[in-house]
Amino acid sequence: MTALGKLFRTTTFKLTLVYLTVFALFAAFLLGYFALNTRRLITEQITDTVNAEIAGLSEQYRLGGIRRLVVVVDARARRPGSSLYLVTTFAGESLAGNVTALPPGTLDNTGWIETGYRRLDEGEAGEHPEHHALARVFQLPGGFRLLVGRDLDERERLYNIVLSAGRWSIAIVIVLGLAGGLFVTRRVLRRVDAMTETTRTIMHGDLGGRLPVAGTGDELDRLAENLNLMLERIEALMRGLKEVSDNIAHDLKTPLTRLRNRAEQALRSAKTETEYRAALDSTIEESDGLIRTFNAFVDDRASGIRSGAGEYERIRCG
Repeated sequence: MTALGKLFRTTTFKLTLVYLTVFALFAAFLLGYFALNTRRLITEQITDTVNAEIAGLSEQYRLGGIRRLVVVVDARARRPGSSLYLVTTFAGESLAGNVTALPPGTLDNTGWIETGYRRLDEGEAGEHPEHHALARVFQLPGGFRLLVGRDLDERERLYNIVLSAGRWSIAIVIVLGLAGGLFVTRRVLRRVDAMTETTRTIMHGDLGGRLPVAGTGDELDRLAENLNLMLERIEALMRGLKEVSDNIAHDLKTPLTRLRNRAEQALRSAKTETEYRAALDSTIEESDGLIRTFNAFVDDRASGIRSGAGEYERIRCG
């Protein structure tokens, strides 16, 4: 397995991916919510402004009739900006305004519409791209039609800016999150690999090896400290076992040699049944002594094992 593949298979990297995915989805939701609410807020501002202008122009029509309305609309239409104005007769003939080339049927129904349009100062149709606007068509007394609206390019431009910033922000968050995850994973994996290497050394018989402790006091340090205490106890038990084995070998060697010599001497020198019986009795007595010695060593070893188990349990629980 390659080093990169090993890195990707670690639990730390998988948890990083999970947290990064959750955070990216949450950030995308927040940015989308912000973009939609920004667009909605701009739309509300446009509708409030258009309603106020229609109310004012309707008052101008009520006070001075169509002539006064045409003069006011013509003056406002000449101002630079994104506001749209159009006054038409009941037959659809334009009387004043800065809008031309509306889609067919736009002025037939009153109310709010989102429509394409072309400004009067942009020349003939086909020379410039068509714009989009949010407008309201209002029917005046006498059959005249009044259209007031605002261009939507600014709204869409701001909406696209927010979306673009959101996409870049999420991309940066993902890249930085992956980089941070790889960095953290490599640090954790380096410590785990060091522990693994030490355990392999211990499994090959070097009981003096100890797991490295970084000194940070984290969960890996606590695990290494507990395992090191356990290894120290195991090493002590193994030294005790070796001493017991050496003692058994030393204490049993002399009586076994003596037992063999007596048996050999009986084979060479015994002539009668009484002498053979005496040799067997001596052999049995020597065997009983060996059994008592062996049992004593076994009891001592069992006591040491129980003591070691109790010590390990104390270390593990502590």
